[in-house]
This record gives sequence, C-alpha cells and structure tokens, in this order.
Amino acid sequence: MSQPRSEPLPDNAPHILVVDDDQKIRALLGRFLSGNGFRVTEAADAASARAYMRGLTFDLVLLDVMMPGESGLSLARDLKETRPVPICMLTALAETEDRICGLEAGVDDYVSKPFEPRELLLRVRNILRRGAGVTACRDDVRMGSCVFNIARGELKQDDETIKLTERERDLLRLFAQRIGIAIPRHELSNDDSTGSERAIDVQINRLRRKIEADPSNPVYLQTVRGKGYILYSD
Repeated sequence: MSQPRSEPLPDNAPHILVVDDDQKIRALLGRFLSGNGFRVTEAADAASARAYMRGLTFDLVLLDVMMPGESGLSLARDLKETRPVPICMLTALAETEDRICGLEAGVDDYVSKPFEPRELLLRVRNILRRGAGVTACRDDVRMGSCVFNIARGELKQDDETIKLTERERDLLRLFAQRIGIAIPRHELSNDDSTGSERAIDVQINRLRRKIEADPSNPVYLQTVRGKGYILYSD
C-alpha cells in the first residue's frame, strides 16, 4: 500500500468522497487514496455525505451499502437522480440480488469487502477515466507488467512478445476498446453454435494465464457475475 504523499496535491487532483460508518476503513481509504494522488473527504453516514455535497463537488463517491440510518443504496438512488457523480459501492454483501439492486440504483461499480487496495485503485481510475471519455484514444493498454497495443494486436510482458491466437487477439482488442465496461458472454461469442458461451469461458481462462500474475485470482480480467467479463487497466 502506498505511503502518504509528502508533497501537496495539485489543485486538479480528483476529489473522492468516502462514505462508510467504519472509522478504520475510512482512515485506511483516506491514507491509501491520498498516497495515490487523490484528494479525500470522509463521511461517517449519509447525512454527513449530503452536508459535504452541498458545499463541495466530488469526482467520485465510494459508498458503503450497510450504514446506520439511511442506507448506501438509498443515498445512491437519490444522488443518481439529482447529480451526475460516479458511485462505487463498498459492500460485504456478495449475493447477486444485492448487486442487482445497486446496479438498478445506477451505481457504476462494486468492490466487495475485504478488498485488495490495488484492485480498488484500478476500479477508481477506470471509473474516472470513463467519465473523462479518454479511453477511446488510447493506443496501449497496460495491465501490470503486460502491455497490449490495440492497433498491432501485440501483447508484451517486460518487452517480451507473448504469443496470442487470433481469437485471443480479437477478444483483447474488444476488451481494450471498452476498458472498465462489462461485456456479456453472448457479445464475446463469435458464433451461434451450442455451447459457444461456455467456450468463451475457456478463452478467458487462457487469456488470464497470459496477462495475470495469479490467473486464479485475477486483478485485470474479471468475471461480472450474471453478466460476463470486464477488463481493467493501470
């Protein structure tokens, strides 16, 4: 985890509102995000968050689901109706129905507790990048020690070219053009034959072995339960 920055943050540093009733989590996120170039404001509940938002503008809200008083889902629904701020939910709830409720409320992403700080950072950066509309002009997509050049369809790890099949190259191009956006299995399938979506799962596992440090615990190419797959980048 990054250490707190000693130099002041620039005026244009993204400002994140962390809303969680757990003081330890708020402090951890505050230190971590500040150490990675973000301005951070912490709120212990929905009421405090609303008070901050009356006087400040935020680039992203990290919002806990289960809080005393007004829940995170209720606050998320209201914010999505009243102001265009990206929301990433922090939740210990792993059930599909809970995630569906959040998506229906309009949240942009989910991070399950306990979370890996590096994964959280990737998700935050990807949400902000989507909001800024800058992904479309990228030539290279970096995933840890791996870099994929979209135009050439070339994957390298530490300057060494990693061999890709034509299908793997097509999949990576599709993911790279839609960083941080979940793509359904049926959209990733290149034919209508029976079992083609299951074949995609096999292709994804092969790709993970080429781009992930630990394919069994992927950081970049992740499964979105009930939807498909999503690619994150550095």
